[in-house]
Amino acid sequence: MPIRIADNLPARRTLEAEGVIVMSESEAARQDIRPLRIALLNLMPDKITTETQIARVLGASPLQVELELLRISDHVSRNTAAGHIAEFYRPWSDVGHDKFDGLIVTGAPVETIPFADVTYWDELARIFDWSQTHVHHTLTLCWGAMAALYHFHGVDKHALAAKASGVFAHWNRAPATPWMRGLPDRFDVPVSRWSEVRERDLPQDRGLAVLAHSDEAGLCLIDDPAHRSLHMLNHLEYDTLTLAGEYARDRGVYVPAHYFPGDDPTARPINTWRGAGHILFGNWINQVYQTTPFDRSLIGVESMMR
Repeated sequence: MPIRIADNLPARRTLEAEGVIVMSESEAARQDIRPLRIALLNLMPDKITTETQIARVLGASPLQVELELLRISDHVSRNTAAGHIAEFYRPWSDVGHDKFDGLIVTGAPVETIPFADVTYWDELARIFDWSQTHVHHTLTLCWGAMAALYHFHGVDKHALAAKASGVFAHWNRAPATPWMRGLPDRFDVPVSRWSEVRERDLPQDRGLAVLAHSDEAGLCLIDDPAHRSLHMLNHLEYDTLTLAGEYARDRGVYVPAHYFPGDDPTARPINTWRGAGHILFGNWINQVYQTTPFDRSLIGVESMMR
């Protein structure tokens, strides 16, 4: 089953051109199936690019996925047209009573700012708490993963001397888990961040498990079963040219490592991570499908009874 998004969302045209099957409202209604309701809290400035990337990897699943776009209630995006935000995004304050099978929280360009000083930190903290009673499983990305680890476990981030940027080999440390099933022992992952979370800072008594890491770039993926979350510190959802765009935006200061053939920024990069991205997001969607209650109203009930 394909992904279900708004008919006039810009991502629809891009995905259809790539051969990703995208459903209309009428087509979805004809299928006697309960779709997975996935919320995307998009904190990135270029929201159209990010929503397209996430819709692409979710749309590769054989399950029917209904993607709902969320935003911080009182935060005004400066890099995406206000009309696009108004038409396609709902403020989180409007969905506070809703239940979702899955929640994806993206990164944000605020890595150099202490968490408590981020203008929308208080609402994001409330969203993390809300996810424990209204979301079956959460996937956090990049800064969103750092923010979740800080909120739930007090794990702080460390500023890097230089931007970690490039495509780095990562080790699969838990190939038998549902999240990592099908991934090779070593696989490439795009990295783009100004800070890091260090393994030695992870508390030993919280059930956190490192699923993937890089000898060069550090931690990548952490399982947080107590909070029904996966924390992905890097970017398997990235397009082939995303890092090239960031390199141009940064005016060539940081050449992404292991990305441009021959480290030549004029050469077209080769995508070596696409398969791993589809496998990981597919595993997440499949596990959500396998474990979420059929009756969505029961999501979080067990947590509320603890």
